[in-house]
Amino acid sequence: MYQGSFVAVVTPFKDNSEVDFEAYGRLLDWHVDQGTNGLVPCGCTGEAATLSHAEQKECIRFAVERVAGRVPVIAGTGSNNTREAVELTRFAKEAGADGALLITPYYNKPTAEGQIAHYRAVAEQVDLPIMLYNVPSRTGTNIAPETTATLSTIKNIVSIKEAAGSVDQVSQIVKSCSINVMSGDDSLTLPMMAVGASGVVSVAANVAPAKVAALCAHANNGDFAGARKIHLELLPLFKALFIETNPMPVKAALARMGFIKNVLRLPLTPLREQMWPKLEAVLTELQLL
Repeated sequence: MYQGSFVAVVTPFKDNSEVDFEAYGRLLDWHVDQGTNGLVPCGCTGEAATLSHAEQKECIRFAVERVAGRVPVIAGTGSNNTREAVELTRFAKEAGADGALLITPYYNKPTAEGQIAHYRAVAEQVDLPIMLYNVPSRTGTNIAPETTATLSTIKNIVSIKEAAGSVDQVSQIVKSCSINVMSGDDSLTLPMMAVGASGVVSVAANVAPAKVAALCAHANNGDFAGARKIHLELLPLFKALFIETNPMPVKAALARMGFIKNVLRLPLTPLREQMWPKLEAVLTELQLL
């Protein structure tokens, strides 16, 4: 199903906090040119939580039209309100997205039964490939491997972005079912691919797309020595992009690289001044400036 480096692309804003579609288009084109295998707009890194539904739909449509089939576009359509998730996923299908990324319902903290019912409702009402998104650090709940296995029996639930921070959990998923697994943690991409994941939905690929794509390509071709070399080279970047809450560091990096303005939507704020030297040192070391 999905393979390689899928970028969890940021949403650029103008100084007045409106979406900067000119910068957005440049970013999308750059990722395709750099060998990115797929694009994921309107996820956590894309600040979907502070986009209005109208803005989220506009970003999804824009990404689909700009990419024009060059690589898959997996639209972020998750919500802790199942009706909203259905509505957004239905829009993504109508807009021509290749799939939808749906985060586990957050704040509500549903049981396994609730998780299954939520995803089943979306899958049954919208015939679009669905990637589950398990990120307990943001949602407060984990999708257990046995729950993932149950969900994998629903025909259009085809993948999971696994960001629980556990290679053991990925191993259990791979052992229990045949769902496609994508890492949701850059620093664990290589270990997860070693046990059966096929790629990553990446934050770091926002700033080093060619390198992350190459890491995944080496691993998928069985060249784990080549993948390990890139992993170790990029490890400082993987860590630097989480010195504060994502996407604060990655937006700072892209602004320093000249791609976007360093503007976030409240309650997120720009990277604190004292954190800049750490980030700049890594960007300089990797020759990204």
